[in-house]
Amino acid sequence: MTTVTFQLNWEPNGFQAPYFLARARGYYEDEGLDVQFVEGHGSPFAAEEAARGRADVGLAGASAVLAKQSEGFEPLAVAAVTKKTPAAVYTLRDVFGEPLEEPAQLAGRTVAPSATKTRILAAQFLEDAGVRDEVELLDVDPNTHHRVQHKLLDGSVDAAVGVVTNGMELEREHDRTADELPIGEYLGVYGMTLVTNAEFANENAGTVRGFLRATARGWAAATEDPDAAVDALIERNATLERRRWIETRKFEAAANDLQLTEHVREDGWGAHRAERWRRLGSMLSETDLLDGSIDPDSVWTNAFLDRESEIVRGYADRIDRSRLTGTTRPFGRPR
Repeated sequence: MTTVTFQLNWEPNGFQAPYFLARARGYYEDEGLDVQFVEGHGSPFAAEEAARGRADVGLAGASAVLAKQSEGFEPLAVAAVTKKTPAAVYTLRDVFGEPLEEPAQLAGRTVAPSATKTRILAAQFLEDAGVRDEVELLDVDPNTHHRVQHKLLDGSVDAAVGVVTNGMELEREHDRTADELPIGEYLGVYGMTLVTNAEFANENAGTVRGFLRATARGWAAATEDPDAAVDALIERNATLERRRWIETRKFEAAANDLQLTEHVREDGWGAHRAERWRRLGSMLSETDLLDGSIDPDSVWTNAFLDRESEIVRGYADRIDRSRLTGTTRPFGRPR
């Protein structure tokens, strides 16, 4: 067995369920890999750990990959896991006064972002909608995203920027109707990626390809059986049992809304496209987030995706067939 350290972006949660299912079902073992999960401290941390070689593979958002490149590191994204950003604008119906259904409704409103990167995405989202100058997009509150939720709950802001399911979670916890606008439906940029460094990848090409094949199997199996995926997640962290509902919703949102796209149907699981990286790089370059120059074309590669593997090449076909036979549960919002 080859040991692979896998640096997560955060503590185990529903967005990570497929990786835990892949390990629980022996998919990594089938590739000769003993994958050891390491809990994280955010995407920038995961991207840097992988770039430095302190972790073999990291789970990091695409914007963090570019930000770390601007600091002089050389992270290499070997798979674009979610084709859309998980960022979302969300609100409570009794605060907003009407259902939030399109970006233009945010004109004249105050919006509070939870993090710098989601603020950047929100700014571009509003710019593309032609209402950026009409929205008061607040600076990031340094006291964590929960402070943003408190502002929304007490009505001191009209909407917040976080990730998909944040509104859903508030709805369930406070019995107040919530609405969400997924930014990924409007911006063509990547969400989560699997990152390593060129030296490790080139010296261990078979290991990287095997890790990606097993991970694709995990995503497919989890999409077909979300309950099993969340069971594997809870096996790692039993305290999540009380949050099973929202952790399941997180995974289903990632699997059905952020990952399974026409991009995947055309290119296969994990594949990158240059224009999405370039668009994200252009957006980041217009902010003060970057510490130096970036080259969006050099932070990703498709070279380690096994295009001959059915799970990589035919990922979308498998999920679509599962949906036709009723074995894949559609994304829903049960109360």
